[in-house]
Amino acid sequence: MKKNLLIIFGFAVLVSISCRHQSARQVPVNETSAVNADAVQDKNTIVYQSGNLIIKRLSDHVYEHTSFLTTNDFGKVDCNGMIVVNGNEAVIFDTPSDDAGSRELIHYIADSLRGRIKAIVPTHFHEDCVGGMEVFIESDIPAYATEATIDLLNARSRKFSRPFRQFSDSLVLDIGGSSVYAAYFGEGHTKDNIVGYFPADGAIFGGCLIKAEGAGKGNLDDANTAAWPATVRKIKQEYPHTKIVIPGHGESGGMGLLDYTIALFE
Repeated sequence: MKKNLLIIFGFAVLVSISCRHQSARQVPVNETSAVNADAVQDKNTIVYQSGNLIIKRLSDHVYEHTSFLTTNDFGKVDCNGMIVVNGNEAVIFDTPSDDAGSRELIHYIADSLRGRIKAIVPTHFHEDCVGGMEVFIESDIPAYATEATIDLLNARSRKFSRPFRQFSDSLVLDIGGSSVYAAYFGEGHTKDNIVGYFPADGAIFGGCLIKAEGAGKGNLDDANTAAWPATVRKIKQEYPHTKIVIPGHGESGGMGLLDYTIALFE
């Protein structure tokens, strides 16, 4: 009898361990998984993952979207963007790199975050910022861009089926009673690079103007490396209470990414 009880107890322990292990399993990149945002308690958590797109929650209202772009010089590159959600409204900075990723992002915000996208804002004219733009336009989502970005897109004959809503150096958008900012501080990665800022969560999306810790200088084809450090210093001075910094490529961090970028180009 004792022997039977020991066998039953041992089996129950094994089942318990197995269940805990399965519940903690991360979803492989080639699978698709979406997690209801209301069920996510921890920050810095992957809430959606597929072969085209990864979405990570960084704070109460800020998410990072990551897609992938194949380049001639750097191979397959991870490309970040920022999603700000408040009061069932959302603003996105930079599109995923292709149409498939953009469709998945739009569906995730609608289905899992129950949000309406009020604006898509590219931070500069390169393909890692606008590669999936047409999907947003076809979905009747307003697209905003600076005059400089529009001019650079036109100069390279990069056309879309509907024109952008144009602004000069700054833009303020309201979502759920809170303000989201887009602002130009000077040249760096490109002559038109802007950043996004959500003060309620102290979050900056630096785009390719800001480098991840340990990153190299990257694509300098359209860069002004002499102006780059001064531009980032202006951002640091303007947003001193920043807690979250999302670079255009690589891991997000804090204000240290601004310092790292300044030092990299000095």
